[in-house]
Amino acid sequence: MPKERGQKVVATNRKARYDYFIEDTYEAGMVLTGTEVKSLRLGRASLVDGYATIQNGEVWLENVHIPEFTFGSWTNHSTRRRRKLLLNRAEIMKIQRAVEGTSMTLIPLSLYFSDGKAKLELAVARGKKHYDKRETLKRATDEREAKRAMAQANRGE
Repeated sequence: MPKERGQKVVATNRKARYDYFIEDTYEAGMVLTGTEVKSLRLGRASLVDGYATIQNGEVWLENVHIPEFTFGSWTNHSTRRRRKLLLNRAEIMKIQRAVEGTSMTLIPLSLYFSDGKAKLELAVARGKKHYDKRETLKRATDEREAKRAMAQANRGE
């Protein structure tokens, strides 16, 4: 069987960019069991409530839902278990300095396969206040209306 090439997105956290200001992003590998990989290859996962923590110099992904593999047996995984993320030491130290003592948090943005290996896009983010969310929504609406007006002007309507 030939090796996989390119990227295949499994899950994205679409609310993350609405709820947080994204400061920095990192690509991390994941330590998974066989049934988790099979379930991900079927395109089933949810990043909605997920977050990451740093403990003893290791980054852990928590509360991400990967459903049980339907054809699995007693070797199936638990759906919301902690999963270790694979980052190099310098990246972990940089993330730890950013998160320590500030209102920053680690959130997963997307889960995908890159050349056959499961990867996670992890973001160092700061939560938005309610008025920030309203402003973001207003700006997106204004941009959409401006594009629509430009398209109509170009068509000659």
